[in-house]
Formats: sequence, C-alpha cells, structure tokens
Amino acid sequence: MLSRRGFLKAGGLTLFGVGLMGGIPAFLAEAAASMKVESPYKKKKTLVCIFQRGAMDGLMAVTPFTYQYLKEARPTLFMSAAKGAGGSPLIDLDGRFGLHPSMKAFEPVFREKRLGIVHGIGSPNPTRSHFDAQDYMESGTPFNKGTSSGWLNRAVGLLGHDALTPFSAVSLTSSMPRSFYGDNPAVAINNLQDFAIQMRGNQAGANLAAKSFEDLYDQTASGLLKDTGKESFEAMKILQKTDIKNYKPSNNVVYPSSAIGNSLKQIAQLIRMDVGLEVAFAESNGWDTHFNQGTENGVFARNVADLSNSIMAFWTDLGAYQDDVTVMTMTEFGRTVHQNGTGGTDHGRASCNFILGNDVNGGLVHGNVQPLTVENLEDGRDLKVTTDFRSVFSEVADKHLKITNDHALFPDWSGNKIGVMKA
Repeated sequence: MLSRRGFLKAGGLTLFGVGLMGGIPAFLAEAAASMKVESPYKKKKTLVCIFQRGAMDGLMAVTPFTYQYLKEARPTLFMSAAKGAGGSPLIDLDGRFGLHPSMKAFEPVFREKRLGIVHGIGSPNPTRSHFDAQDYMESGTPFNKGTSSGWLNRAVGLLGHDALTPFSAVSLTSSMPRSFYGDNPAVAINNLQDFAIQMRGNQAGANLAAKSFEDLYDQTASGLLKDTGKESFEAMKILQKTDIKNYKPSNNVVYPSSAIGNSLKQIAQLIRMDVGLEVAFAESNGWDTHFNQGTENGVFARNVADLSNSIMAFWTDLGAYQDDVTVMTMTEFGRTVHQNGTGGTDHGRASCNFILGNDVNGGLVHGNVQPLTVENLEDGRDLKVTTDFRSVFSEVADKHLKITNDHALFPDWSGNKIGVMKA
C-alpha cells in the first residue's frame, strides 16, 4: 500500500502557481505573514535536472560530423563543421563532434572544462513510446512499470537527513513530475509570484472563511492533507517574506522569455535565497521533431538556443553559488539516423545529454559512439545506446550530492560509472 505521503505526492496535493491576477489569496497571505520565518538554511549542494520532453535529436545537437554515412542518411539535415561551406557551421569540439551553432552559449564553458557531454546515452529498454520511456527514466527502473517512486524522490530520501525546509526538493512545473513521486517531501511550484494551493478531489479549498491557512488543513475530516498542508504553509511563509516579484538577476543577466528560462530564473531565486534547495526539476518541451526539423534555422535550432541560453543565464546568475550547483539535462530517447520524408526524424534510441558544474569532468564528449554504418545501427536504423542513463545519473548524484547507495537509488542497476564527474 502507498503511504499517506506517497499518495499525496503521487497526485493528491500539488503546490503550484495558478496565475491569479491578485497573487496569493488575501486570507492566506495574512496568515502566512503573521508567522515567524526561520533564519536562512545552511547553504547546500543543489542538483538541477532538466527534462527535455519529446526526445531530442542528439545527432543534431552534438553531431559526429566525420561519418560519411550520417551525411548520406540526412541529405537535407546534415550540418558540417567546415567553415566556408555555406551557412553557420557546427562548433568543432574535438575534431570528431560538432556542437549545433545555436548552442554557441555552451562553447565557453565547454572550453573551460565545466561542461561535459555524454553521447550514446539512453535507456536499455527499447521502447519508442514517449510516455513509457519518460516514465522509465523518471522512475529509474526501465523494466519495471510498478515502481511507485521516482529516482529524484529516492535521492531526496538518501541525502541522510530529514527535510529541514519545505524547499529541499522543488519542481518548477504545474504538476508533480514522475521523478518526484514517493514518500519524501517535494513540492511543485509553477510560479513563485502566484504561489497557491491546488487540492484535487476534496472541497477543503472552497472554505474561504477559514480563520487561517492552518485552520483550513486542521478541518480536513480525513486528515490526508494535514501533514503536507503544514509543509505547504511553511513554504508559503518563506515566500511571503521575500520580494519575489522584483527579483533582480545578478551580473545584469537577461533570461530568455520562455518556459524553461522562467523556470531556471525561479530556481536561481531559491538558491540565492538560501532556503535549503537540494534537488530542483524543470522541463523543456517541444523536442518531437517529426517534420520540418530545420538545420541552422527552424524548430530544432530555436529549441537548442532556448535551452542553452536559459542554462547559461542561470549559470551566470548564480555567481558565487556556482560551486554548489550542478545542472544535468535528460531526454527519453533520440531520433532516427535517417531523416524521414517530411524533413524530420522519427523516434530512435540513443541521444546525448549535458552536465554543467565546477565538479564536472568537462571539455569532453563522454560515451561511446560507434562508427555510423548500417551494421552498427540498432535495428538497422538507430544510434545504439552504449551508456545506460543510470550510470550517468548515479555518478552525478554520487559526486555532487554524496549519495553512494546506488542500489537504493537505482534498484535494478549494477553497472559502472563513466567518469563524467571529477574524481
């Protein structure tokens, strides 16, 4: 049976911004403002995970441009690193791999050896279903659909302490992601400015006459919402004492006006507020490029520019906090080696991901991308998965968050790390 907290985190209660014109309802604001807010929490290490939903084409983001087969398989999508060949060339990283020119914001941190790339990464489960692949990656159990918890929720539980702050694990999304399902405290907040409470399947929220926010939860007959309601109240108390609306990014940073840009800006706010954030989650959507994918222009170019510019705005905004933060991207699978008949690519297998931090073994494209020939393709069509995503996720959690219990984090995995983090 699911525990009470497990039930709540799996969908019973989610914290999020509802977009109210007036912000937080007055009776909640007054109740929160009347409570004493504790002093800032001790600065902690923070892992920021970004899920690229839709399956990013890793072969276009970081292209193994020396392979003639890839050029032939993508007659209108292949991009060259050769200067003077027309258009914007790939950014040559190491003589073999080229970064998409729209991700030029990443080049300085790659050269500084703070950005690492893992290519050929993916799930050992060969499903090409978005829903299943995302579920497997977020649960961390790619052959078990019955896992009730997400790997990031388990990570929170393995940090070695009880949550001393309601902001220990925060998802900047409108609903709780699968990664955060489980027994350990986590909240989903879509917008810090409009922080509010959504209660599904109960009428407690309709009682606007409650004397205070805490009274609202004390009056729940079943008691199911009571403990999580207290956590929610603590979170709101902290935000009520902070001028969220007038937050000024450091170093004159300007974030992209996109969903991922806004999410990362708010994560930076929480980190700089010293509220004890340890695990953060955000999403970037629109990576399912079945048609009109484009090359230096088009939907893919816009997506990678938004992602890289948003991450680098976030990184610059962190300033002195950079030593405490590692950013890791993930995507459920890659795209086919061959382009399709509509100028796009279909569901494939392996992709690549990006890991940014001062404790990253950067300036390298990690992993094993075999020569792109027909005999080396999975099912004769896809880039093979040569690095299990769990080997990377566990290494990042181990080196950055000091979580060493790989079996508890990924129950069905016993593989090796690949050296993407500094020893």
